[in-house]
Amino acid sequence: MSLLPSRERILLGPGPSMTSPRVMRALSTPTVSHLDPQMLALLDDVRARLLRTFGAGEGSFACAVSGTGTSGMETTVANLVEPGTRVLVVVTGYFGDRLAQMCERYGAVVTRLNVEWGRACRPNDLDAALTKTPADLVAIVHAETSTGVLNPVQELAAIARAHHALVLVDAVTSFGGHPLKVGAWGIDAAYSCTQKCLGGPSGLAPVVFGPRALERRTACRSFYFDLGLLEDYWLRRKYHHTMSSTLVYALYEALSVVEEEGLEARWARHEHNHRAFIDQLAKRGLSVLPPDGERLWTLNAVRVPDGINDAAVRAHLLEQSNIEIGAGLGPLAGKIWRVGLMGESSDTRYLALLMQGLEHACAAQGHQLGGA
Repeated sequence: MSLLPSRERILLGPGPSMTSPRVMRALSTPTVSHLDPQMLALLDDVRARLLRTFGAGEGSFACAVSGTGTSGMETTVANLVEPGTRVLVVVTGYFGDRLAQMCERYGAVVTRLNVEWGRACRPNDLDAALTKTPADLVAIVHAETSTGVLNPVQELAAIARAHHALVLVDAVTSFGGHPLKVGAWGIDAAYSCTQKCLGGPSGLAPVVFGPRALERRTACRSFYFDLGLLEDYWLRRKYHHTMSSTLVYALYEALSVVEEEGLEARWARHEHNHRAFIDQLAKRGLSVLPPDGERLWTLNAVRVPDGINDAAVRAHLLEQSNIEIGAGLGPLAGKIWRVGLMGESSDTRYLALLMQGLEHACAAQGHQLGGA
């Protein structure tokens, strides 16, 4: 008996999101070698599409690293941080903390600007922190997946640059779902993944380095994540590793879907469906953790009502409604459900099924959602 899934799961967690049918078809395209002329032509096209989707400035380099979003994180850190580099990390949740840990592993002198989980970083706080403790690099999570918080990256980047620091941004849960303009906002390097707002499978991590980051890169201690060696492969056709052609097909098709929809329209769709979700939650007496103005459109941290077993609701949704949502992390474990409305999963059809499933799951515990 095969253990392969026979039914498509409705993925409304923190990632992966649902994979579009077009991308699934692309995955079945015949495999070619990592140095096949057809593959190299695809790499050139994907690189150009990534630059456009990131909104990168002139003289930037973008590519996709083999691995999950964490490989993108490590690629940017490994090429911008060396022992003694002064790094200020804005920590607004679990992934800000991971970014700080990654910088520490590469020898950085790390200062953490800790922000209450569920709140965004205030620009004035970053300015004060950099005035007190200057930094060579400021690292910020744009969309904090653990808390549903959207940090004001444009304003924070401007402050970091005014203090002569490079700006590194985690765009794992915002790339393709929220406005992100790397060049115009003064972001020097950013990384993301393929399985969230892009609507592809996990396995590649888009990264971009702007001109300032390229000029100030360090001698990379990692072979696999060495930007110079990655450039040799993507630009100069030198062997580095056996990159998956099928994952490149998927990324090519996902980026094609993004460009056909249009970034502005895609951002508007994510905002519209997020606001519709917030309205539906309010009608049922539910709310989200971050205050209005600091909320992600792509990941919603829904407060678990008093008296409700968080894990039981998630299990009920999975078993009875075929819907996956995520649990809280760290201090928010058991306190929130993380609901992703990203890429293909940002759709009113799935939203209606989720609300119906939540009503049934809570009713199974004797809790009738208000207004339901």
